[in-house]
Amino acid sequence: MPHSADSVPAYTKWPSFPFEGDLRVKSLADPVDAEPRRKGEDAADCVACNTPDDAYIWVSERWRVRAMERPTGLPMVLILEVRSHLDLGDLPNLLAAELGVMTVRLERAVRSLDGVARVHVNRWGDGSAHLHMWFLARPYGQLQLRGTFLSLWDDILPPIPESVWRENLALVAAWLAEFGGTPIAEPPHIQWQAPSSLTPQSTPAAVAATAEVAVEPLSVAIAEAPEGVTDGASEAVAAPKAAQPFDPADVAVAPAAWAPPRVAGVSESPTGAEKASAGARGHGPADGAQNTAGGDGEAVAVLETAERKPAPVVVAGATKPTTP
Repeated sequence: MPHSADSVPAYTKWPSFPFEGDLRVKSLADPVDAEPRRKGEDAADCVACNTPDDAYIWVSERWRVRAMERPTGLPMVLILEVRSHLDLGDLPNLLAAELGVMTVRLERAVRSLDGVARVHVNRWGDGSAHLHMWFLARPYGQLQLRGTFLSLWDDILPPIPESVWRENLALVAAWLAEFGGTPIAEPPHIQWQAPSSLTPQSTPAAVAATAEVAVEPLSVAIAEAPEGVTDGASEAVAAPKAAQPFDPADVAVAPAAWAPPRVAGVSESPTGAEKASAGARGHGPADGAQNTAGGDGEAVAVLETAERKPAPVVVAGATKPTTP
């Protein structure tokens, strides 16, 4: 009998049908005299019976739940198996009653996952003799995947990220464990690498900048000096270290990273401070410090470089005279 577009089933025009184009119906083969043996008819050869518990995501005394070997196109695809080597029609009353409870419980666990709208429950039983129930999650909002072709779409859709897949497995296992049994699946571990150093890596430019800073004065502290000690301040800056006794109470040394506050009325030009610093180190006259301090009645105190001991510093509010 020739086939035409009108002879194919109507579901081929459904939005949920995963294929399009010209379709032909296969010829139906003649029936066989005896059904072939399914996989695992004998418990000794049954894959489910010989698989250890650690291959499942959750196990109990009478039931086990396993997933696929890799991420699937659907948010979740799981299989519920009875631990005993039995088929659906062979279940005793206790396991038959528990099958209903486990089906509802597992459906709720899968439906609790983010992005899951419905859970399809299927049992075919033509491939394996050991009872196994399929649970397939339909993505939320994907109306084209509704209906009987969901299992076909699972092989067509791209797989979900493995991290999401493993997290979903752990969530389902934890949900089932609330009612008993042992969860096997664990959430994915965070992939991270500790830095070799807690400080930023040095670059040639940073090394050069550090070397340049090392030979400069650590900091310059500018403070208001009391009236009448302006000339003494310039002498203190220019005087040798031994000219004035060192009193720790008179010196306020700031951390190297600290920047002195701006003082009103003091020019931001580095001329006076640099000249005063050079004079204190013996690299030039100290008249720059005198010009800076003498004009506004303020004292300039310069800390020595990192490799030398600090010289006395005039601190704002000091009452002891600075002139020897």
